[in-house]
Amino acid sequence: MTSSCIVPRGDVLELLDEIRDAIPAEFDDAQDVLDHRDDLVETARQEAQRHREDARTEAERTVASARDEATRLVAEARAEAETAVAGARAEAERLEATGRREYQELTGRAEAEAERMTAAGRASYERAVADGRTEQAHLVEKTQVVQAARAEATRILDEANTEAHRLRSECDAYVERTLAEFEDLLNRTLRALGRSRAQHAGPVPVGTGGYHG
Repeated sequence: MTSSCIVPRGDVLELLDEIRDAIPAEFDDAQDVLDHRDDLVETARQEAQRHREDARTEAERTVASARDEATRLVAEARAEAETAVAGARAEAERLEATGRREYQELTGRAEAEAERMTAAGRASYERAVADGRTEQAHLVEKTQVVQAARAEATRILDEANTEAHRLRSECDAYVERTLAEFEDLLNRTLRALGRSRAQHAGPVPVGTGGYHG
């Protein structure tokens, strides 16, 4: 009985063969992978480089497409703004022409009414004077009739002048109100166009940097 052990050589070789047969085939494959590690690393590096280049190309295409789309949108917005401005100008010209025409019509009617009332006042005055003179011829002592006739004629003329002034004032007020409404409409239209231009004139937030692997 000693610390040393003697095993027959044949038994040891047979035991090693059994151990070798028991090792799975995947170990051999793993060894092959380890043996070709450098080739696999190089292949993976080349594949990654190719993917990076493809991604960079795709990013450049995306940026170019975004820039083209932004340019198109800006052009469309500018065209719409110009169309709106042209429409607003045409509407402004139409409203101005309408206001002028209405002003002329109102002024013409007011002047015609004033002339009619003035003529009526003059005719009434002349009739009153004629009646007064006739009455004076018959009743010289009743001078109050003539004075009343003159007062009535003066009153009629004053009323005619007052009515003509009132019509002219109403006409001027209507024209002023119409022009003020038109000016407010035009200002609101121009402010809306200004906001639309400001919204479409800003920089397009499109990234320009390349792809970083």
